[in-house]
Amino acid sequence: MSTSTTTRATPRTAPQRYIAHLHLHAALGEDRLDDVVELLSGITPHVHAVPPQAVQLDLTSALRYFGLSPYDVVQLAMMRLKAHHGIDTSAGLAPNRMLASMAADMSAPGDTTQVTGERAAAWLRPRPVAALPGVGRSTADVLTKYGLHTIGQVADVPARTLQRLLGVAQARLLAERARGQDPRPVVPKEPAAHLTADLVLDRDCLDPAQHHRAVLELAERIGQRLRGEHQVTSRLTLTVRYADRTSTTRTRVPAEPTGHSAALTADALALLAGLGLQRARVRAFALRADGLSPADGAYRQLSLNPGDERARAVEEAADRARRRFGPGAVYPAVLARVERQ
Repeated sequence: MSTSTTTRATPRTAPQRYIAHLHLHAALGEDRLDDVVELLSGITPHVHAVPPQAVQLDLTSALRYFGLSPYDVVQLAMMRLKAHHGIDTSAGLAPNRMLASMAADMSAPGDTTQVTGERAAAWLRPRPVAALPGVGRSTADVLTKYGLHTIGQVADVPARTLQRLLGVAQARLLAERARGQDPRPVVPKEPAAHLTADLVLDRDCLDPAQHHRAVLELAERIGQRLRGEHQVTSRLTLTVRYADRTSTTRTRVPAEPTGHSAALTADALALLAGLGLQRARVRAFALRADGLSPADGAYRQLSLNPGDERARAVEEAADRARRRFGPGAVYPAVLARVERQ
């Protein structure tokens, strides 16, 4: 009589991730931020720039190489930045990007706040709901109106209750964040690129309405290109060239990295309004999007406005139509007169 023994394989658990978020206490241009990324790539290849003044590092694979603790590797990165570039930093160390960023926000210059996996939930619970990335004033007001003042209280609320307050998509995202979950990887990328759209007018233009439509057209073009390349921008620059060949340039940082045409248009028109052109003789406009990053790695502000979701759905449908029938298949109605001229 033979006896067979079944051996069950022990499930392999995923290794603990160690993510560091470094706030750079210095005014950095695009080139200098690229230098910082290059320097820190000597510690780990997984370095992600967060314009304008932060970087994130996945230290998981670097620990065995250096034979140091995660905290000590963070100190090594901070010392290198000080020695090579004279940059003071504050840092957060945690199991994911969101927690690391929140921990860094609590750190004084030169300090590191460490949130381990075991105590992440306890660390989050007493903090105000507004401390969660993406929770703006309107969302926080709704939550506090119903007695949800802390992250822990939100984490304890049944999913259906949150859905009634915020809607399905926003409730799911908020619940994940309240429990300290953030699956986004630290993705290394090339130095920040840019996109530019320009428009040279047929003749010198004095009409403010024409100026408005020209900038709107540029914002729409930039938005389509960003979404086509699955990117978002963290900085917009508008340049206006006048009939006498002089020019004026203004820059604006959006409230959050975006590729949404409505948000880009609002920021671009705010730049135009800030120039106070009135009846200036304008020859050309150029709109530049800088600080590009992958769209799937960007946080999006939670919104209680159902119109915003509808606008994004319409935008996605318009993008699909353009891919199928060409770039001129769909465009904003306000640009109709421009297209027909």
